[in-house]
Amino acid sequence: MGKIIFYEDRNFQGRHYECNGDRTDMHLHFTRCNSIRVDSGCWVAYEKPNYMGYQYMLTRGKYPDHHRWAGFNDCIRSCRIIPYNGNYRVKIFERADFGGRMMELMDDCPNLQDRFQIRDIFSCNVVEGYWILHEHPHYRGRQYFLRPGAYSRHSAWGGMSSSIGSLRRVTDLN
Repeated sequence: MGKIIFYEDRNFQGRHYECNGDRTDMHLHFTRCNSIRVDSGCWVAYEKPNYMGYQYMLTRGKYPDHHRWAGFNDCIRSCRIIPYNGNYRVKIFERADFGGRMMELMDDCPNLQDRFQIRDIFSCNVVEGYWILHEHPHYRGRQYFLRPGAYSRHSAWGGMSSSIGSLRRVTDLN
C-alpha cells in the first residue's frame, strides 16, 4: 500500500487530496496540482483522466512544484500505484507488430542508441516487471509507463512517436 498527497499550490500549500490507491479521475478533489508529496510507494501520475496523457513517474519524496516531476503543466487527473515485482524482462522490437530485430533486456538501459544502435522502438512485450520508457537518453523527456503485456505499436503505450532513448525498471518501491 502506498500514500501520495496532491496539493493545488506550490510548496505543499492549498487544498490537498490524499490517495492510497489507483484513481481514474481526480478532478472533483482538486482543480490543479502544483506540488506532490509521496510518503510511500511508487506511482505514475497522468495528465488526463483514465490514465491518459503525459505520464510522470513519482517515487518517495517531495515535489514542491510541477517542474520537479518534469511536469509540462499543473494538471494531474489520474494516478496509479505500481505493485512490487522483483523480476524484470522486456523485449523491444524495431518494427510494429513485433517485427524486425528483437532485443531483450532485464536491466536499465540509459542509452538505447549506444547499446543497440537503434533510436526507434515500434513495439515491445513486457514479460515481467514494470518499466518506464523515456523519450531521450539518460532518462529524460516524456515518460511512458509499461505494465506486463504486449504493445504492438508505440501508440499502445501512449507514445506520439517511436523515438525512445532509454528505459528503466521500476524498482524504487519504498
